[in-house]
Amino acid sequence: MKRKNKKFQRKNVNSLSKLSLFQKSDGKFSKRCPLSTKNAPIIDYKNISLLKKYMSDNGKIISSKITSVSFNKQKKLTREIKKAKVLGLV
Repeated sequence: MKRKNKKFQRKNVNSLSKLSLFQKSDGKFSKRCPLSTKNAPIIDYKNISLLKKYMSDNGKIISSKITSVSFNKQKKLTREIKKAKVLGLV
């Protein structure tokens, strides 16, 4: 009978199991769009504090999958962020 050394046993661990950030989740997001609620802030290129919430530190626009912004609001947000970049406000 062969002995199994616990030191040298390999675990059946997938290397991708640690990367849960990059894997698709089984369920859909139930979070609602924060810009479509009642009394939501107006998306405008002059509203810099709002635009900076949806930008990374590098100046890139954060995707709607992360921020849970609706498709139409994400398009408008992108347009206004680009407009503010051109004018040098952001």
